[in-house]
Amino acid sequence: MKAAVLVQHGNSQQAFEIKEVEIPKILEDEVLIKVDAFGLNFADVMARQGLYKEAPELPSILGYDVVGKIEKVGSKENQYLIGKRVVSMTRFGGYAEYAKTKAAGISVISDKMTNGEALALATQYSTAYFMAYECISVFKGDNILMHAAAGGVGTALTQLLKLKGCTIFGLTSSDEKFDYLKQNGVDYPINHNKNNYIEIVKKQLGGNKLDVAFNSVGGSTFKKDMSLLQKGGRIILFGAAERSGQGKGKLKTLKLAWKFGIFSPIQMLMHSQAIIGVNMLHIADQKPEVIKRCLDEVVKMTENGLLKPHVGGVFKADKIGDAHALLEGRKSKGKIIVEW
Repeated sequence: MKAAVLVQHGNSQQAFEIKEVEIPKILEDEVLIKVDAFGLNFADVMARQGLYKEAPELPSILGYDVVGKIEKVGSKENQYLIGKRVVSMTRFGGYAEYAKTKAAGISVISDKMTNGEALALATQYSTAYFMAYECISVFKGDNILMHAAAGGVGTALTQLLKLKGCTIFGLTSSDEKFDYLKQNGVDYPINHNKNNYIEIVKKQLGGNKLDVAFNSVGGSTFKKDMSLLQKGGRIILFGAAERSGQGKGKLKTLKLAWKFGIFSPIQMLMHSQAIIGVNMLHIADQKPEVIKRCLDEVVKMTENGLLKPHVGGVFKADKIGDAHALLEGRKSKGKIIVEW
């Protein structure tokens, strides 16, 4: 089979090669999917840069989500799945014509759903659902801050939170994304490159503070978000994008950690606040049934017209470098996918 193999860390145009590799062998609790398309996630960018410690050693095949048809199953109990069109997360290996995953974590989808819609649901919407509907509860009138609001997870979070009647402050790096954010449901788009978002949020809230901050950037933004959090507020940390583009090395990582600042559980206790970390890779490892539950729910909500996944770019496999460059440049909106 063909795969987009990561052969070196660094520039997206030199990092990948399309190579012939062996089809994965599956275990009893796994299935083999003939991949029509795979999705990109910012963790892929971090892995390409050599900054994601969970990534396999070079040469490696990245990829967290795939859509396609089941070609083979590991147990007789799952024979009924052969030929079914499914969407699924994978523990790497998604950038290939065939990928394996846990049978417990797949979701069967109809032919009416496009590849892009399905792939957005696999990682971005499932992550958003897990954070906003399982990790915490949100209610009508809650004030929410969201980093990277035009990205895949940001798009998904906005739609899920608006269903609950929340007010959303959405951060972005460009005024050009304001129309997209407003159409998606963001109440107050903010260009963090041109404005101090702390001042804007404080002014708009008029003395009130945030109920929840969804932060995929980390570093210096963490302390800023904490300063905006009210008593009983929560921060959901699900990334460290501020580390991207800073080069490899322990000193760079320590610098990022220092920017988070020093805080104590006593501080959380006194203010009845919470910091929740989310890593869906480990959730998928330990509890694939949780991934399936989240994925099934967002598939159902999409089929019922409640959610509208946005595809921000479709590339062919030999243009994987261009796809990565678009995502890394933070100019994309919604989900970026690559088709065979």
